[in-house]
Amino acid sequence: MSTVSLRLPNFLHKEVKGIAKEEGISINQFIATALAEKMSALRTQEYIEHRAARGSRDKFDNALSKIGRNYQLDENDIAIK
Repeated sequence: MSTVSLRLPNFLHKEVKGIAKEEGISINQFIATALAEKMSALRTQEYIEHRAARGSRDKFDNALSKIGRNYQLDENDIAIK
């Protein structure tokens, strides 16, 4: 476990303190959880972007043709253009 000195604006410290109290957790636990959630979101986005960059529209269409479909995809259905 590491110790970090963190400077927060007063308004933010007050909000964190209030939310942590409402949730029945320490400020430390609240901040650690918030950091973990943010890091997870960023890593997930990076992973999805990496996978999308490796994708192929032709391979996607080929896979769909093997299972069949009764409707056309529109531009919002997939990220691969």
